[in-house]
Amino acid sequence: MTPADDRVQLVRDATFARLDAGGDISGIRGTAPDGLFLRDARHLSRWQLTVDGTEPEALVPATADTDDTATCVLTPQGTRDNPPAYTVFREQTVCAGTLTEHLRLVSNRPDPVTARVDLAVDADFADLFELRADDRHYAKPGARHETRRTAEGLHFAYRREDWHSRTTVTCDPAPTTVEDDPGTTARILSWELALAAQAEAHLHLTVQAQPHGLPHPKPVLSRPRPSTAPAADDLDRSCERGLRDVDLLTITVTGVDGEAVHVPAAGIPWFLTLFGRDSLLTSYFLLPYRPETAAATLSALAATQGRAHDPSSGEQPGRIVHETRHGELAHFRQIPYGRYYGAVDATPLFLVLLHAHHETTGERALAVRLEQHARQAVDWMLNDGGIGKHGYLVYQPDPNGLVNQNWKDSAGAICCTDGTQAQGPIAVSEAQGYAYDALVRTARLAADVWQDKTYARRLRHIAAELRERFLNDFWMPAADFPALALDGHGSQVNALASDAGHLLWSGILDDEHARRIGQRLLQPDFFSGWAIRTLAAGQKPYHPLSYHRGSAWPHDNALIVLGLARHGLADEVRTVTQGLVALAAQNDYRLPEVLAGYDKGSTCRPVPYPHSCSPQAWAAATPLALRTALRATGQA
Repeated sequence: MTPADDRVQLVRDATFARLDAGGDISGIRGTAPDGLFLRDARHLSRWQLTVDGTEPEALVPATADTDDTATCVLTPQGTRDNPPAYTVFREQTVCAGTLTEHLRLVSNRPDPVTARVDLAVDADFADLFELRADDRHYAKPGARHETRRTAEGLHFAYRREDWHSRTTVTCDPAPTTVEDDPGTTARILSWELALAAQAEAHLHLTVQAQPHGLPHPKPVLSRPRPSTAPAADDLDRSCERGLRDVDLLTITVTGVDGEAVHVPAAGIPWFLTLFGRDSLLTSYFLLPYRPETAAATLSALAATQGRAHDPSSGEQPGRIVHETRHGELAHFRQIPYGRYYGAVDATPLFLVLLHAHHETTGERALAVRLEQHARQAVDWMLNDGGIGKHGYLVYQPDPNGLVNQNWKDSAGAICCTDGTQAQGPIAVSEAQGYAYDALVRTARLAADVWQDKTYARRLRHIAAELRERFLNDFWMPAADFPALALDGHGSQVNALASDAGHLLWSGILDDEHARRIGQRLLQPDFFSGWAIRTLAAGQKPYHPLSYHRGSAWPHDNALIVLGLARHGLADEVRTVTQGLVALAAQNDYRLPEVLAGYDKGSTCRPVPYPHSCSPQAWAAATPLALRTALRATGQA
């Protein structure tokens, strides 16, 4: 199950390329841009091959043979009576800021022939935020593009004030000629390759991206290849594929003491960077299997923890970052996301993962190392986060950033049953559960690791008050279900939404209320047969193709399933797991970021969400969370 996009995607070492069926790049924009990408920029925007003056035919369209390598088979134009004189075998690979290409031309004739090969090349250095289909335009005063020929190919450069990005193209053999492409900024590299009878000629091409701030990209630390033993079942296959995808999405960032750490980025194409919430939940799902991922993520997020108040980025002392960006627009603060802190939930999730790492591994060193960061995170929850003033974690919609700052961060996602968006300060339900869990867990660290009994008692008291207050304020007796949120007036935002399932995971509800929620989420208006929808069908704002108001997200379901397991709802755990595993099996065992909310019985296959990231980290880690839940309920 993939979105309606026939492009081939290659990924390795924080670098990805998107190619068409012939292996070309044409510089498209919108929901599925093509190119070579690194650090939020497109370093190759045109890479179009012609042979003997025409676009070749793809006998075998480009196929990703591995995650980082694609091949295709091309020929010049021919007819039945005059078949092509030669065949082109094209292989392309990405790694560490590099696209390498090997063209092997094989003669099909018993006499010599000369092949003319032309390659149109350009680099626009567009920021990812420019490429989105949102019709935004960004001024770039003083920006300069430079293209010059080198002995072995081309050198592209882009400068704007102190910003400098480059792309080099190296060819072996060197091109015979290099000419301007009329009407464009591209250059045409040309070769005349002599082919003896039934012989071969080879052309090797290397594109090296040199982004601003990282002129020499390095490979991300690789893991040993997984076992080649056959997987026992579809869940095992999904787990293996998920771990492989997490490896593909792993990037190198700086830890709290300046060390290099390897953490899961959020997803491709838009989010190949550190995301607080995404990286934390991915690490939590992986914790029983790869605890080192959690340690790396916690270190990276401690390193970027807020220190001051900055309204433009949402930074506040102790707050955990929502996302980091390295592109030109972030550098010049034309977008707020260089370090953007607009997340209400990343800070409590940081505390949840810190204790969970200690609980799972028995190691104390990380909890000791990050003690002050944890205390600062608690201070943020109680002060700027809103618990002290409002009684809950709250956020104000950011008109220049994210209107909603929980995981359902699209405009309109936090709504009433009539579809109206809640007005701030907004207290979303699941964030209160995270806050409760964070307080309880940090109290355990204070008592058991930091030896601060007084602090532990204080946090337990605050948590107990939050738990009691939450049930009184959020529970909707008529619906027998919790509200999605409280708005700025303290009124219930009454849409029936999947966020309620997270409350089972965090433990903020008593067992009776939790079990009622768990059973309600398996009713047909919520459960599509593939997964639990973000919003129950039948409500006015429900739309099966809405990003957060009717679609279904595997990671959302993973948290719900872990919550179902916590409350002993084994049948429900099994039902949701079976739906998600069947979904993965339809897509080569890769779970999508999000899928449409259509009922399983109404379509022969799951319907993709049109703009879903693939791969995506927390979706990749979801099968591991399902395995954990099955084990917790004695089913694996």
